[in-house]
Amino acid sequence: LCLKNISFKYPNVDRFIIDNMSLIIKNGESIGLIGSSGSGKTTLIDLILGLLTPQKGEILYNNHDLNKMVPQWRSKVAYLPQDVFLFDNNLKVNIALEVDDVDINQNKIDEVIQQTRLDELVKELPQGIETIIGERGIRLSGGQRQRVALARALYNERDVLIMDESTSSLDSITEEEIVDEIKKLKGNKTLIVIAHRLSTIRHCDRIYKIERGKIVKVGNYNEVVSDLEKLP
Repeated sequence: LCLKNISFKYPNVDRFIIDNMSLIIKNGESIGLIGSSGSGKTTLIDLILGLLTPQKGEILYNNHDLNKMVPQWRSKVAYLPQDVFLFDNNLKVNIALEVDDVDINQNKIDEVIQQTRLDELVKELPQGIETIIGERGIRLSGGQRQRVALARALYNERDVLIMDESTSSLDSITEEEIVDEIKKLKGNKTLIVIAHRLSTIRHCDRIYKIERGKIVKVGNYNEVVSDLEKLP
């Protein structure tokens, strides 16, 4: 994915939220995005997802205009927000996103449950993976909901995982467990992580610090954020 001198501003807003930004994300890379609230991180993700179109510059996906490749691109991407969307259905359906059991690959379900360490939860649930988890996953903790979101991405074989501060509401122990699972995907999946806590991006190959819509610093963890106690 190549962003070439892109700029974006919302209607009736004078300044560009993203201002002449360029970056390249290669297959299998882990990318971290840091910056204060309002720096443009979420807008940048919306542009990368194809939800917004830059007024200046271009975004290329495999050397093609992203605007003409949005369905193909999105079929490769899993977006993991802070508040995971879950159905009022059983755990298996929430992972597979297939309503009919005949369409669900049980072997793949078992595999991703092991990968995301949901097996202990499954043992505790009264009907295992057939247990109804309630509206918005009310029966699950925040960490368990994040694991379900990760299992969903792996089951549906998405090559790109975009995490939008998805662990920021978790306690430090649960967050560490989720980050450990994500680290195992490094090199096999392309990871784009908006960081709330610095611990979530220590594993990243490259980190971009964004201020007022511009990239002000780029490098590995030690080069960009090791001297910071917390994000600005």
